[in-house]
Amino acid sequence: MDFSVFRSGIWGLSALLVCSLQQFLLYANASHTVFAHLQSASASAPANVTNQHRTGFHFQPHKHWINDPNGPMYYKGVYHLFYQYNPNAAVWGTNIVWAHSVSADLIHWRHLPLPAIYPSKPFDLFGTWSGSATILPGNRPVILYTGVVDATGTQVQNYAVPANLSDPDLRDWIKPDDNPLIAGDESVDRTAFRDPTTAWRVNGGQWRIAVGGRWGQQGIAFLYKSRDFRRWVKVGHHLHEVEGTGNWECPDFFPVAEDNEKGLDVSAAGPRVKHVLKMSLDEKRYDYYMMGRYDSARDRYVPDSDMARPELRLRYDYGNFYASKSFFDPEKNRRVLWGWANESDATSDDISKGWAGIQAIPRTIVMDPNGKQLLLWPVEEVETLRGKEVTVKNHKLNKGDQLEIKGITSAQADMEVIFSFDSLEKAEVFDPIWIRYDAQKLCGEKDSTVEGGLGPFGLITLASKNLKEYTPIFLRVFRDPQNNDSTNKYRVLMCSDASRSSLKDGKDRSNLKDGKDAYRPSFGGFVNIEFNKDTVENHISLRTLIDNSVVESFAERGKTCITSRVYPTLAQHENAKLLLFNNGSEPIDIKSFKAWPMSNARLGDR
Repeated sequence: MDFSVFRSGIWGLSALLVCSLQQFLLYANASHTVFAHLQSASASAPANVTNQHRTGFHFQPHKHWINDPNGPMYYKGVYHLFYQYNPNAAVWGTNIVWAHSVSADLIHWRHLPLPAIYPSKPFDLFGTWSGSATILPGNRPVILYTGVVDATGTQVQNYAVPANLSDPDLRDWIKPDDNPLIAGDESVDRTAFRDPTTAWRVNGGQWRIAVGGRWGQQGIAFLYKSRDFRRWVKVGHHLHEVEGTGNWECPDFFPVAEDNEKGLDVSAAGPRVKHVLKMSLDEKRYDYYMMGRYDSARDRYVPDSDMARPELRLRYDYGNFYASKSFFDPEKNRRVLWGWANESDATSDDISKGWAGIQAIPRTIVMDPNGKQLLLWPVEEVETLRGKEVTVKNHKLNKGDQLEIKGITSAQADMEVIFSFDSLEKAEVFDPIWIRYDAQKLCGEKDSTVEGGLGPFGLITLASKNLKEYTPIFLRVFRDPQNNDSTNKYRVLMCSDASRSSLKDGKDRSNLKDGKDAYRPSFGGFVNIEFNKDTVENHISLRTLIDNSVVESFAERGKTCITSRVYPTLAQHENAKLLLFNNGSEPIDIKSFKAWPMSNARLGDR
């Protein structure tokens, strides 16, 4: 995209405005590091954008920085994705706009030439931040977004409407002068008051939205009502709040069906419907969610009893995945989730290559039949990019075995594998002290080379010759005698280890997090699987999508998902090998393995 025509226009930043914005950022608790000297094209845009490590079938613009997905929706046969975008550089800046792309299938995209929303009015002159889209009766889309109005960081909620409803691409948007719709009162920290949700209503009555924020260290989803979508009133109580969680960004609130795999429109209700409340925790940089019941009569959200304690909240993804936003797709009756995967290399590397940030593969959301969590799975359209299938069936891996998969490179691939084992007797005992820290730390301590009983076993992806570089995705099964769940005394650990994925100048740069270098840990999460020790054979399934610099893995149909960013220097293209391995003492059977090379998606301008 080329936004150069606008650089000297109304939303171009003057020297005075840059100074004011720097002052504002002292108060606004911004989520990203600000590089004031780098955020203009003249300071940081390279002459040529490099293709090394660019993804082939994940969404990203041709150049520059992107972050939060905004306002995804389906309108007149077209899928729309808006996203936070720096039109001038590969770093986050105070000049962020709402860029806009459209698609017929969620995989191939056209980047529209003009931003949908950019700083231009008194109610957003200091910033146009994240928000959502709502389809009003009569098939009329409206965008709600956060604007920043002054140098102290005061945040308000605004709206924008299409200039031409007959245009399925919705290329032009109008920000009416009666904005802002919502300004925070004295009970709101106005510098942490942002990212309105898609609006919903109960039985055709008043509209509701939630807005993320905090008061002190209490994370809050503020609740507002409106009869006409123009005049909004703050409800006297919050939709929900949790002490000690800090600022809530990009909240999402939607229903899920208990008894089918179809998605639901945001206003759906009924006795077999639960509601999901998602919050992006600014301090932790992860997306957490709760499941529970929405009491529409009292306008209160009540989480399930086993999710009442903050530490028991679930995550959409246990890796590099943040600021997600979902929408209802009426074309296929499904709820689709977008999430941002930031870079994990050095800022200097991003500037050098000329781009930063991708969107993870869109995922469908349904409730797990156990009623305790969600299942997230890549949309079916991604399978249209698959090439010739490579298969392995009924292959046993003993301790220390590695099986190289011939006929495919792991640089761009989609893989599905089912592991099976005959006995749970050799599963390691789960140490009670491990419960005090998260799965990520456990993955770091018990990596893919540390022998266990039942595991570690899994995939070795993006592997170079002699394994100087590699990215393993692996599983371990633990026996947990102290687990309070009497039906399942086992814990399954899933890890995606990027710590050995990259070499640069012959040195490992995997574990530094000082803003100058890479941050690529071994991400981890537990998988909720109910094993039966009396069963002849138990199974664990794993799907992994690899796209040059991103590895997305899904265990057990999406019970646990992990996204990692990796930047191999040796294991690229045809040199990226793929292996199956077992470093546990118990034999593992590859019941079924399928892999497909993946073609590039079309990402073009119009």
